[in-house]
Amino acid sequence: MTDVLIAGSGPTGLTLACDLARRGIGVRVIEERPAPHRESRGKGLTPGSLAAFAELGVVERLTPVGQRETVLRKYFDGAHISDTVVGDGLLIGQWQVEGALRERLAELGVQVEYGARLAAISQDPAGVDAKLSDGSVIRARHLAGCDGGRSTTRGLLGIPFEGYSAPEESMVIGDVRAPGLSRDFWHQWFTSEGGGILLCPMPGTDTFQLQSSPEPDERGEPLPPSVESFQRLFDRHARMPGIRLAEAGWLSVWRVNVRMAARLREGRVFLAGDAAHVHPIAGGLGINTGVEDAAALARTLATALSGAAGAGAPDLLDAYEAERLPAAAAVLADTAERHERVMAAVRTPGRGTEAGRG
Repeated sequence: MTDVLIAGSGPTGLTLACDLARRGIGVRVIEERPAPHRESRGKGLTPGSLAAFAELGVVERLTPVGQRETVLRKYFDGAHISDTVVGDGLLIGQWQVEGALRERLAELGVQVEYGARLAAISQDPAGVDAKLSDGSVIRARHLAGCDGGRSTTRGLLGIPFEGYSAPEESMVIGDVRAPGLSRDFWHQWFTSEGGGILLCPMPGTDTFQLQSSPEPDERGEPLPPSVESFQRLFDRHARMPGIRLAEAGWLSVWRVNVRMAARLREGRVFLAGDAAHVHPIAGGLGINTGVEDAAALARTLATALSGAAGAGAPDLLDAYEAERLPAAAAVLADTAERHERVMAAVRTPGRGTEAGRG
């Protein structure tokens, strides 16, 4: 029997695994994907996350790759209006963060087990049985569901994901190359007719993360993301005919979701990261809130597994939910307000995503 089984190898699951393993706690990490991804996804680490990664022995692998200061170059109707320097964290791709965490985890003697999909969960007073899709069963004292917004763990537990989702797609996203476009700036184009497109150069790569309002079809419905659609959106908003986008290595859609699990614990099973809460991207708090969850859950599990409190003590496992459920509610409210602030600000020439910071 392992001490803690972690479902999901994103930043939350890997942070939790490293934190527990360095304390000498037995850990296994399962991942439904067949292999690691190379997608930029969440791309910003706060000072708090960097401090947490320093404790884990990971930050020195990240800072040489990431970028401390970023210049936001704002355009309106194709004209350059202003620049704003931001630099209170680290700009870096999510896949690079995960790679550094996997390296550290391997040093601690743990490898991610890929192609392992959780199919069923049962538990008793002594532990949890996690049945995988191949029929095998992993026995653990505790299970942590760190498996994202569409969490299989949360679904198997039947925990409601309360809140709301915007009915329309708010943004299309992708990783693209843009030969000839300066990599010295996070380019942010907005137009008086509404909408816009952003291209952020990802450090340590030759790609940009593209974010844009979706392209509508003839019926006004959003078209799915593609390089061809990205090019049309770029031509419409950026108005730089010499730039041709290419090689989209990641394509996705994003809509406003403000949701939180009704509870973060079911017996010996816990939820953390996006499995526990999802919120608007304004402020870049997604990865960072998951890192905070992981640190809190590691403390809770380490204390409970050590038996330090002795017999007859209150249930130590309650500490995690008591700490993180109110924190998640506060983040949801904060990021929803930041998102509204950004949406209003970009209608003014020279304003951009910095409106959602601080």
